[in-house]
Amino acid sequence: MRKQSLIKGTFILGLAGIFTRFLGIFFRWPLIMLIGDEGIGYYQMSYPLYMFFIAIASGMPVAISKMVSERNATGDTEAAALVLKKALILMFIMGGSFTGFILLFSHQIISALNWDKKSYYSLIAIAGAPLCISIVSALRGYFQGFQNMIPTAISQILEQCGRVIVGVGLAYLLISKGIEYSAGGAAFGASFGAIVAGIYLTIKYLKTQKKVRLHSTHKESNIMFKLLYIAIPISIGAAVSSVMSLLDSIIVPQKLLLAGLTYKEATVLYGQLTGKAFVLINVPLTLSIALCSSLVPIISEAYILNKKSQVINKIQLAMRISMVIGIPSFCGLFFMSRPILNLIFPGNGGGDNILRYLSISIPFITLTQTSTAILQGIGKYTLPVRNILVACIVKVIITLILVPIPSINVYGAVIGTITGYVLVALLNLWNVKSELGIKINIYDIIIKPAYASVIMTIVVVFIYLNVYNSTMSSSIACFSAVFIGIIIYSILVLSFGIFSYSQIKNKIRKKH
Repeated sequence: MRKQSLIKGTFILGLAGIFTRFLGIFFRWPLIMLIGDEGIGYYQMSYPLYMFFIAIASGMPVAISKMVSERNATGDTEAAALVLKKALILMFIMGGSFTGFILLFSHQIISALNWDKKSYYSLIAIAGAPLCISIVSALRGYFQGFQNMIPTAISQILEQCGRVIVGVGLAYLLISKGIEYSAGGAAFGASFGAIVAGIYLTIKYLKTQKKVRLHSTHKESNIMFKLLYIAIPISIGAAVSSVMSLLDSIIVPQKLLLAGLTYKEATVLYGQLTGKAFVLINVPLTLSIALCSSLVPIISEAYILNKKSQVINKIQLAMRISMVIGIPSFCGLFFMSRPILNLIFPGNGGGDNILRYLSISIPFITLTQTSTAILQGIGKYTLPVRNILVACIVKVIITLILVPIPSINVYGAVIGTITGYVLVALLNLWNVKSELGIKINIYDIIIKPAYASVIMTIVVVFIYLNVYNSTMSSSIACFSAVFIGIIIYSILVLSFGIFSYSQIKNKIRKKH
């Protein structure tokens, strides 16, 4: 199976991820036009429960990727295929159980979590997704273990296309029955998209497996135990973060009521926070997630082959890429939050201040994701779990204290999120440094991208203001400024020597 380098793998998954994110924004745009912030609030109340399952299951594809990569490094492709077969059994049981639980206890879940009863339709509609996404996640982990990111990228695009087409279509067809029914139709898109991605990956896997013959007497045993040993700590760490989103869906609306807001006002603010701000924050984070997906198998392979210099070089490169992604994304969203929201959600661009301040968290999130992938790649699974748990406790405390204060309200959740990610990023970096003895080059990794980002931001704001004054169109001005800003930043990255053209060209061509 053909491998890709770290930069090439990140580039492939990053392009697919950005495309799917923009499809996701396209998905949100007609939804907001149809059901408004209130309807998005109903949709988002059930969505964290689905994301909680994704978090629980997230350790398995990483475990598969790591184990497949290690076996492939030693030339044992038969053992790599056996890893997937065992993983599929575990994932099917896990996904099927979660789907059954939601279907059987939906009313009890809504009552226990104190959600609005109108969120029932979204919860039922999304119930089938866990079972489907379980199979999809396992197959993606298998291909990523061979450092082949193309099947994952294509499946992500297919999944999002299915989600958008069916989700928006059902939302439109059901709007006449009520906002809650329309939100439920939108939620069903997640289940349908996962089915489409699963069909593609299954076909791709079956074609690949024609070249590998498995024997039941294969020498390796305890594969399931090894998978769980790796997956459980990773899943716990991801689940803690997802529990935080789930708790936000309970804490934030309820505490906003204590701040003196009406239930509708609280739902609207929560919808702006999770349905707009977090959605846009996740667009640049797609590149960071792609980086991490490429990083784990590459670090694992180099580490098991005892190539320490290669491990250190990959880590330094990954840290640089994470900051090249995180810092300009923060600058752009901070200074252009209102024009960007008006461009994406014309006539419904509320929540720009929430997006502005939440964007501060982006560099710390990218650092958290990258450092977590590094620690997972070298087998230190429990360290990121401990760090994210500490950070989430801090976030909960801050949210509980600040959100009920009328003058702070929803921004208390934003402050909690920023503080939590700053803390976990610092703790993770300390662990990477202590475990591998790496000296992080602050100037190359942070200062240079910061210089380039500041210059880019000045140019973007200048272009926006001048184009707006000439055309009196915020959309044209915003699109022009962002497009030129990307070009300017790319030139600055090369000019400042953060990356060189020859380095990028060589890294893309090389397999390692």
